[in-house]
Amino acid sequence: MHELSLHILDLLQNSAEAGASRVSLVVTEDTPQNLLAIYVEDNGKGIAEEMLEKIADPFTTTRTSRKVGLGLALLKATAESCGGNLEISSQPAVGTKVSASFRLDHIDLPPLGNIAATIMVFLTGRSGMVFSYRHCRDGKEYEFSSQGDKRLSEHPEFLIKVRGIIEAGIKSLK
Repeated sequence: MHELSLHILDLLQNSAEAGASRVSLVVTEDTPQNLLAIYVEDNGKGIAEEMLEKIADPFTTTRTSRKVGLGLALLKATAESCGGNLEISSQPAVGTKVSASFRLDHIDLPPLGNIAATIMVFLTGRSGMVFSYRHCRDGKEYEFSSQGDKRLSEHPEFLIKVRGIIEAGIKSLK
């Protein structure tokens, strides 16, 4: 994937497909530590231990529509090729936590991409879901929460406003 935001969208969609009603996204950019980290946590159905052991294998998927699941495998490869790693922890009936880290100065690090648009796409039609987003950059922080706002599904034009609000929030971190 050409942008990390596409990996993020894949992680968020995995959470929704797992039946999560709460999803949290945290992006941390720490220049002094030379670290970019992405965390996604949900309260979905979780992943069984035997599946968790092979979850980043591209030929492992729980989907019945296809026999491959490339999302986590590609994210793991990207993280490792950029001096980072991918960690996944999960408990059935509790939820899943995914953490991906990257060296900020690595030549192969893809751009972060348009996080605001990614969130807007993810939130489309997801009324009732509580989604939170926190972006930290070198000590500054921006937070957004949907709080299950029904306007997200009932008024599509509201999502465009949300995208603008998030874009402004991210811009304020510079």
